[in-house]
Amino acid sequence: MTTATDWRTATGVLRLATQLTDGIQEGLRSQGFDDVRPAYGFAFARISQGDATIADLAQHLAVTKQAASQLVVQLEERGYVSKRRSPRDGRSQLLALTPRGVACTRAAEAAAATTVAKWRRTLGAASATELDYALSVLVIPGPLRPAW
Repeated sequence: MTTATDWRTATGVLRLATQLTDGIQEGLRSQGFDDVRPAYGFAFARISQGDATIADLAQHLAVTKQAASQLVVQLEERGYVSKRRSPRDGRSQLLALTPRGVACTRAAEAAAATTVAKWRRTLGAASATELDYALSVLVIPGPLRPAW
């Protein structure tokens, strides 16, 4: 049976994630990246690790190859990602962030830091440290991807 406290915690975590996403989007817009959707950042996270193909991106995002391919087309059209032939497999192409993609990623990181800094000021040092600890205990390592 779900308690009111459990539900409040669950929805609070979701709302906090939304606040972070909104803060990143606002920061990106203020830096001129007004054509970026939240899903792009999750793609950037995988592509920036190197040796990413469309199949790797699809697996990372937990979407079909067709959906990942469409996303890559959007990212290419906006100048965030480039493709080149894989030296290991001529049938596949490796994805890389362009300088614009790297700049966008850095702007997103700065916007995320600004949002988290607001939380830290609101919580105070001790509670912020407790939050960091709780997250280190609860968060399972793995890919950074949207909770579609």
